[in-house]
Amino acid sequence: KKKTPSTSVRCYLAAPSTHFASSKQRATMVAAKKTKKTHESINNRLALVMKSGKYTLGYKTVLKTLRNSKGKLIIIANNCPPLRKSEIEYYAMLAKVGVHHYNGNNVDLGTACGKYFRVCCLSIIDPGDSDIIKSMPDDK
Repeated sequence: KKKTPSTSVRCYLAAPSTHFASSKQRATMVAAKKTKKTHESINNRLALVMKSGKYTLGYKTVLKTLRNSKGKLIIIANNCPPLRKSEIEYYAMLAKVGVHHYNGNNVDLGTACGKYFRVCCLSIIDPGDSDIIKSMPDDK
């Protein structure tokens, strides 16, 4: 009979102090949870606007609503081109309309609107049953 060599397996236990998150880590986890919650509430409010309110999607129509002073709130995705973003912000400042910078990219914003395409920016003309305009802090 041939003996097979046995391989030794070493187990290292982590120090007990590493099982718990430090206060700094806990604070960042809580902050991440809070931003996720606000992100979800924004998405819920957007969905309500899509059902019961009036809105326009897209750069050209957002500029038209701002020029005609019909928009109440502008939402811009975070990957909107800088020149386009600054132009929208400028028109919004002239029209005294709030601008919200959406946390997600244009794909996320399109999904939040219930669309199957990308949405770079949108203008809310009438919020309908949603309280999105009151709840949004103006990010001017």
